[in-house]
Amino acid sequence: MTATQPASVGNPRPAAGINFDPMTLADPTHVDRVHRDAVLSEVDPASVALPPARAPLKNHPVAAGVTELLSAYSSGSLQPSQLLDQLKARIEAARTGGEAVLRFAPDAEQAARESDRRIAEGRARPLEGIPFGVKDIIDVAGTMVTSGSHFTGDRVAAVDAPVVAALRAAGAIPFAITATTEFATGSPDNPRYGTVTNPHDRRRWTGGSSTGSGAALAARLMPLALGTDTGGSIRVPSCWCGTTGLKPSRELISRQGVAPLSWTLDHVGPMARSAEDIARVLPFMLHGGGGRLASEIAALLTNGPVRSLRLGVPVNWFTEKVDQRVLANWQAALGQFEALGCQLVPLPRIEVEPLHEAGWVILQSELASLHAARLDRAELFDPGLLHRLKNGLGYSARDYGEALQRRTEALEAFLTAMRDIDAVITPGLGGEAGHLDDLTVDIDGERHAFQTVISRNTMIFDVTGLPALMVPSGVGSTGLPTGIQIVGHPGGDALCLRLGKAFQEVTDFHRMMPPEDAL
Repeated sequence: MTATQPASVGNPRPAAGINFDPMTLADPTHVDRVHRDAVLSEVDPASVALPPARAPLKNHPVAAGVTELLSAYSSGSLQPSQLLDQLKARIEAARTGGEAVLRFAPDAEQAARESDRRIAEGRARPLEGIPFGVKDIIDVAGTMVTSGSHFTGDRVAAVDAPVVAALRAAGAIPFAITATTEFATGSPDNPRYGTVTNPHDRRRWTGGSSTGSGAALAARLMPLALGTDTGGSIRVPSCWCGTTGLKPSRELISRQGVAPLSWTLDHVGPMARSAEDIARVLPFMLHGGGGRLASEIAALLTNGPVRSLRLGVPVNWFTEKVDQRVLANWQAALGQFEALGCQLVPLPRIEVEPLHEAGWVILQSELASLHAARLDRAELFDPGLLHRLKNGLGYSARDYGEALQRRTEALEAFLTAMRDIDAVITPGLGGEAGHLDDLTVDIDGERHAFQTVISRNTMIFDVTGLPALMVPSGVGSTGLPTGIQIVGHPGGDALCLRLGKAFQEVTDFHRMMPPEDAL
């Protein structure tokens, strides 16, 4: 069964018994646009002059990042069509990460040949020939996009989502659809496609819900991918796979053409292997044009010093229920920032727990609004999604309304605490990648349920809409990646990337590869 009946804009609850296409329900009029107008203007992001990519291609092309690839194309040492062939061959033969890619876009080879011609003729666009993966809830024209669900059948997207169209217009090539948990909120064992295992240890999970994008980047199956983040779904797989991911400020990137999970919490963002690569692509993804933020990003690629920045160090919540090895890596990262000239200051105490819980009330209530009409076929749902859907049905209108009010309280609390602070540095997730056998995370020798750990340090920044960048910080006690999270003011995405880039210039954690995939 393919759901094709759209719900009316602004009314996300479908009438009982009517099929609907979840891709039509993302309505940006529902979301808070705090500080957005101060950051964005109707400026074509392609008009922003980014510095040329001059990084030498030191590694095998499939292990290269965006900046390296652009340099290799420019020098003539590599063609986009050659890279695409190598990536597809690697995906088809992958020992790790192969579950991450569900299918290829049908026009990718033609697009790569067009990029070959443009480069040869001196007409290259800013991201010419960069292949990227797209999470299976984001539309790519002419390609099957299913949200990882049996309910969507073999749905083929009619047009690109605006974020895909924008990257395509800058020369990038959407070439692969990456796995997701069902409707971006199911459990690790997807009912339609199975489990995406962590390339660093197949007994562990990649993290959801942008599970395929994280695993594919770690396994060197692509240099760039799109994900979405509602409670941490870009940052969780980035942390557990040792990659880099940005949950941008709210509404910087269009959510049109993206299947919604929670229309007031959802964010679309880039995932790559370095902050520099994200900085190179982000200006071409911005909703409504680039404006000041795009110019700031271009500037950070040229220099971007971090000396004298004041970095907030959390004193509660973010450092609780965190493994000692994760804390040690976070503290070492703070030391690196201090050595770079940053000033570390305590972040005033914020009572995060009730604000975190409000996020879950909102997410589950809106999930129920979108999918309750399908409960007559509940056996088709992923058990994890079904559990959250039923939770959402249990909340009253008052519960939901009060949770929405808490969002203002949450943002005010963080803006007050950050009044004299440029950015906040938190540990990433509380432990290394979770176990698939019992869905737990190790913290100091004790196993904790996924639900109590995964979103603990991430959900609050979906609630507030603040930008948050996850970067690798080292390895834990079993040798798997750990991360730190860099959080900025509204619209402060460029500063987050500037700090991430500076950190990655003095560390090598983002270059860590799964042991079986060394090239």
